Amino acid sequence: MCGVTAVLSRRSPIDPATMKAGIASLHHRGPDGHAFWMSADARAALGHTRLSIIDLVTGDQPISNEDGTIHIVVNGEFYDFERTRSRLEARGHRFRTKSDSEIALHLYEDYGPECLHHLRGEYAFVIWDERNQRLIAGRDRFGVKPLFYAEHSGALYLASEAKALFAMGVPARWSTEAVYAGGFVLPGERTLFAGVYAVPPGHYLRATRESRRIHQYWDVDYPRDDEAPAPRSDAEYIEGFRAVLEDAVKTRLRADVPVGCYLSGGIDSCTVLGLAALHHDGAVRAYTLTFDHQQYDESVIAEEMARHVGAEYQPIPMTQADLAANFRAAVVQSEIPFINGHTVAKFMLSRAVRESGYKVVITGEGSDEILAGYPHFRRDMLLHHTVGQEPAETERLLEQLVESNQVSRGLLLPEGDADTGALCTTLLGSVPSWLEAMAGTASRTRSLMRDDFLEPNRGSDVIGTLLSSLDVERRLKGRNAVHQALYLWAKTILPHYILSNLGDRMEMGHSIEGRVPFMDHHVAEYLHNVPVSLKIRGMTEKYILRESVKDVITKTVYERQKHPFLSPPATLNPDQPLHALMQDTLRSSAATDVPFLDQQKVIAALDGTNAPDTDAGYKTVMDQVLTLALSFVFMHEGLGMET
Repeated sequence: MCGVTAVLSRRSPIDPATMKAGIASLHHRGPDGHAFWMSADARAALGHTRLSIIDLVTGDQPISNEDGTIHIVVNGEFYDFERTRSRLEARGHRFRTKSDSEIALHLYEDYGPECLHHLRGEYAFVIWDERNQRLIAGRDRFGVKPLFYAEHSGALYLASEAKALFAMGVPARWSTEAVYAGGFVLPGERTLFAGVYAVPPGHYLRATRESRRIHQYWDVDYPRDDEAPAPRSDAEYIEGFRAVLEDAVKTRLRADVPVGCYLSGGIDSCTVLGLAALHHDGAVRAYTLTFDHQQYDESVIAEEMARHVGAEYQPIPMTQADLAANFRAAVVQSEIPFINGHTVAKFMLSRAVRESGYKVVITGEGSDEILAGYPHFRRDMLLHHTVGQEPAETERLLEQLVESNQVSRGLLLPEGDADTGALCTTLLGSVPSWLEAMAGTASRTRSLMRDDFLEPNRGSDVIGTLLSSLDVERRLKGRNAVHQALYLWAKTILPHYILSNLGDRMEMGHSIEGRVPFMDHHVAEYLHNVPVSLKIRGMTEKYILRESVKDVITKTVYERQKHPFLSPPATLNPDQPLHALMQDTLRSSAATDVPFLDQQKVIAALDGTNAPDTDAGYKTVMDQVLTLALSFVFMHEGLGMET
């Protein structure tokens, strides 16, 4: 993985200092090499910071084609690239490097922007086509790799992170609409920053000096309920899924440096480790975060799994003091607010991996997003797909679901009433449970905001705005409630939070490349056509995954219910440093600088969680919004936001 920047100027020549500033701000993404290319008229430029994983000797970027008319910078990995390279060479293409990145350049020569259909992996790239005077910026299908852009002073700027855009001169301002919306339930192109947009997952940006346009090349595609399912047995579905998933893991072991694995007590990372162990030469190094709080610590289960497959187990202890000491650095790196200290823990995990001498890890991110692993998907199943089940039994199971998910109370299941707007029910027939939960979190967060900030936005339909950005008729109508919920999650929380705060940003903060086999589009496309009953079977989530990999995981993992990866809340640990950091920062003058936070309301919330008779469940729920507020304070200061 690497960092990319680009500028396309409509008027003035590009100052080389601009490119150097953008590249320098992305040093953490690529400490092994910095370079940029600029056109002869200085109106187009591409920059790159390199983390060398494949082709350690000749793989420097930017890369140019044979006649020097097309240039590319790439962040990410293209899998199975050797086969594609052989086909390209057979057609006469000459390669300058041995890296995987160069295949995109030559595929573009043959197919133009349609080259994206021939790429497999996690990537973001920018191409400058000198002959056609156009820029093409593509992003992978799920948004594993970030890519942002902004228009400023007659030029189009692109970069792997918003901070690089700011370093190149783009103003750093909050987006009022995005902050009000809560930051996560946003259309794919929106960010928290005014004038800064993301190339959405599965899309590419095409720009000339006169115009720019976003094009979609791939989408999540669940079948309608009235379509006849394939005549396949459960066993056939399970066998087919095992084949595509194992291939996705195997391809991600290809590197010219050692490859490790993140390991928790969950079935996702255990599956990845179990399948990797089948194809890895020697013992896999497995890294596990441990917490000094039994309810949140999974080390016993993880260590058992490591022994089961003969992995080299390396625990990484994490305390509230560690979370406090690294919170600010992590959230500035992320550029997205946190709801829990788990993101800081992932930031520290990547540091430990880098210090151990590794650059590449395989992770389990994305499994819940394609296999309906979260409890809110099970709630949707119970609410909308229990034909023939007694209402009393449904109610009992719903109560059981809430009771068994107390650590994620208010986060993964709705907590209290929330305004989700009328349009969602009108268009879909119901509101996905996760949208109810997020609406509640957003409402509680707004309770800490200034009245003069809230007033112009009151009454806006946040969920309706999201739906208006999507092709509801073709992608959501006629689908069952679980698939509707999965589709909307894939368009919002997955790229905006999961793959960023728990993936790319925290890994690249310490120059670690994370590879995510569950986000392989072959795996996802296979699961699109798998019946919901194989994803959720009764109250068992990810049924097809459990059955397909039970030979490579422990019995403990096979039988265990989903346990979300979270760190102990600060509000439940009042004598610990993270709690002190939250209290001191939100009561300080730094909090008054954030233009939308009302410090008096924030202090009242802090006092409420400190009261000795306050319910632990309420503290857990409020910890999420206070952590968001703490994030905003550090982001405002650390990213140099305009007040």
